[in-house]
Amino acid sequence: MEHPHFNINRRRFMKGAGALALLSSFGSYGMDLIYRGKPWKVGLIGTGWYGKMDLWRLMQVAPVEVAALCDADQKLLDEAAAMVLEREPSAKPRLFRDYRKMLAETEMDIVLIATPDHWHALIAIEAIRKGCHVYLQKPISVDVLEGEAILAAARRHGRTVQIGTQRRSTPHLQEAKRRIVDAGLLGKVGHVEMCCYYHMRANGNPPLQEVPDHLDYQMWTGPAPLRPYDGLPHIRWWRTFMEYGNGIMGDMCVHMLDTVRWLLDLGWPTRISSSGGIYVQKDGKSNISDTQSAVFEFPDFSCHWQHRSWGAPADPDYPWAFKIYGEKGTLAGSVMQYDFTPADGSNPIHGDVIYEREKYPEDVNEANIELHAVPATRRHMIDFLAAIENGNRPFADIEQGHISSASCILANVAMDLGRPLSYNPAKRIIEGDPEATGRLQRPYRSGYEHPAGTL
Repeated sequence: MEHPHFNINRRRFMKGAGALALLSSFGSYGMDLIYRGKPWKVGLIGTGWYGKMDLWRLMQVAPVEVAALCDADQKLLDEAAAMVLEREPSAKPRLFRDYRKMLAETEMDIVLIATPDHWHALIAIEAIRKGCHVYLQKPISVDVLEGEAILAAARRHGRTVQIGTQRRSTPHLQEAKRRIVDAGLLGKVGHVEMCCYYHMRANGNPPLQEVPDHLDYQMWTGPAPLRPYDGLPHIRWWRTFMEYGNGIMGDMCVHMLDTVRWLLDLGWPTRISSSGGIYVQKDGKSNISDTQSAVFEFPDFSCHWQHRSWGAPADPDYPWAFKIYGEKGTLAGSVMQYDFTPADGSNPIHGDVIYEREKYPEDVNEANIELHAVPATRRHMIDFLAAIENGNRPFADIEQGHISSASCILANVAMDLGRPLSYNPAKRIIEGDPEATGRLQRPYRSGYEHPAGTL
């Protein structure tokens, strides 16, 4: 894959040996980087764990002026502001509780969106309309037509939208693509398996309580149903409810399905089926599945997904992973490693995750950091900026993010309805299934308008 060039500020980007090492790690792409004369004006909406992770990565690779921060939780907002000042003492970010006010009052080049999933579409579309380029976390939406509306807005307004499916920028997986897939070592592919066996499903019975003064719970809830308040909804608690997302399917399968689609150059699945439910962890409030299988059918083979939030993984070395079965060999991959096993018994090929602790020593002291993921996110940010500068599509363009997100959303719909679904993206319908077509759009809470009306 050829990489474009873009301008970047010499003072900030070339600061320290770590930045030089990152440039070198990109080969001719990195060493051809030239300098942007002014910083990118950036806003972050959703200042929790991963929102800050994304912002810190962008600040590591580009000249950034943090223009604004926005969160419905004043505590998170104040904490994020203090952390920005630690990294950039001259920063003067404006703080907002309402993203609409932030977008109306602040001039920005880029908006990072790391809210819970139920807010993604409305915020992304408004940011695009305001002329901002967007880095949007996955899954891009909670229903299929939200995703279609974000894609339509990005194309209509000519904005670059990069999705946080950063496996496409993961160094060892890029190596696996080059050494194994592109080199033809797999031969004809006939089957793909994907899985997640992490015990990541929050499940409890906290009592109802008063909403704390620092949280605007009405704003946090937005277009989603208003659940009785039973504690701070941050980190994993909100992900355990379908009101706000699409469960483990939308959180984890989207990454692996997107990775396989990228590796094998796949478009939309022709048919999606799924089964599962809450089979084991029945004692808490969580309403997302604890066990689920799905089949994504493509013209020449199918991709099979399985998750369980209980029990042991089928392969302890690959608890969240993909396995691509070809006639000449099998490629297993995860966020930590890859292994190619030739069918003829010849020497296997192994690759490991690349850390950058020496290049970026500040990573080591960052709270709750995913050290294995940050090299990929840095590269993802650089690619995002390159796409903005050159007007081309980024690695994880909104269209690719929409296909992967919508496919996982459709798997949940197929599970609920108990039948396979075939989505027609040109007509935006489920072929031959009016009931399923009606499920392409979730109802919004009173006072909010679904963006499907803009299509």
